Amino acid sequence: MAHTASVKLDDKEYPLPVLEGTEGEKAIDIRKLRSDTGFICYDQGFGNTGSCESAITFLDGENGILRHRGIPIEQLAHDSDFVETSYLVIYGDLPNAVKRKEFGMRLRQNAAIETQMQRVFEGFPKDAPPMAMLSSIVASLAAHYPQLATNNFEKDLANFDLAAAMAISKVRTIGAMIYRYQKGLPHVFPKQDLPFCENFLHMMFSEPYKDYVAEPEVARALNLLFLLHTDHEQNCSTATVRTVGSSAANLFTSLSAGICALSGPLHGGANVSVVQMLQSIHDEHDDGTRFIAAAKLGTKGNRLMGFGHAVYKNFDPRAKIIGKACEDVLNKLGIKDPLLDIARKLEQAALKDDYFLSRKLYPKVDFYSGIIMRALGIPTSMFTVMFAIGRTPGWIANWHEVAANPKGRIYRPRQIYVGPVKRDYVPMAQRT
Repeated sequence: MAHTASVKLDDKEYPLPVLEGTEGEKAIDIRKLRSDTGFICYDQGFGNTGSCESAITFLDGENGILRHRGIPIEQLAHDSDFVETSYLVIYGDLPNAVKRKEFGMRLRQNAAIETQMQRVFEGFPKDAPPMAMLSSIVASLAAHYPQLATNNFEKDLANFDLAAAMAISKVRTIGAMIYRYQKGLPHVFPKQDLPFCENFLHMMFSEPYKDYVAEPEVARALNLLFLLHTDHEQNCSTATVRTVGSSAANLFTSLSAGICALSGPLHGGANVSVVQMLQSIHDEHDDGTRFIAAAKLGTKGNRLMGFGHAVYKNFDPRAKIIGKACEDVLNKLGIKDPLLDIARKLEQAALKDDYFLSRKLYPKVDFYSGIIMRALGIPTSMFTVMFAIGRTPGWIANWHEVAANPKGRIYRPRQIYVGPVKRDYVPMAQRT
């Protein structure tokens, strides 16, 4: 059945085209509404506005579905790895053996940070926020590699393969360097013979004269953590990358903007809030029972963090995967984390209690990711940096869609002005 739409303004009716995505998502096309009628649509926060057509990620929050390029996240988590999933998200298909090897080699060859760039770190205080450091240093990639960051879509797309691999690999290296810089430790150079996650852990935790060798369970847990964060449709940071990229800004500059958006506690800091909540419950010698009772009363100080999602109105499919992985890695490493016991109690209570069920407050991925990172030895201050490393391929894919769209236009939302009407300037002497 063909869908039709129109808007009636006063006594005149204006027909509007209807768009439908491959998964049945429907949208009313209002691109000509302002030019035809003089009206715009008001949608605070763009929660009901489609800003683009994208072939990267499909998300159905009502039914708890997440697919990258059509492949369910459950299959990718079980059968793939972060590097292969990154290739899928960026290039549209799973790589064959030759392409997978070429992609992996580009990542390995572009992992190191040159000496001149290393000096950038010396300008930061030791206690600088890690995400502020990350966004600044990623932005500086455009200065260090100007041939890859021309702010010209045609030229930047010609060098896209190298720029994309450099961004994914160097963001990981920069993250490890930030961790060591803040601890007063020397930089550890990447090893080309190590896989992506093992290399990151090597750069993070190696000691003088003693290289860190990751246990297989640790590497797998980190791999899964990155994979589950690879992309998540048009969230705040991804929309930021697309917005900045729409001005013909280069890939590195656009990624830096995405990192800035992710640094906000309402976006990338959710797993930090979860761990802080669990720690507070533990410190008060509560197993979660008293906290749940207080949360149901709606007291601000007892807000249940890590539950409820802006998009998912069902169980976050990533939470199911990572919840099981969290328990597995703690068991295999012999770690007894009391915060996990509290987390399980909160989860079970929320999944059975009508208060939470009626409000569709299901656990989301952030509920468990912080516990895994604690088990891997990653401090809370670095949690959002880890998120950024995992999300980089998704940002890259979205930037590429913008840059490669011949019919694209610069993002330029409208507004409803509610300030003063026209008034005259008053000289200083006459002001009260």
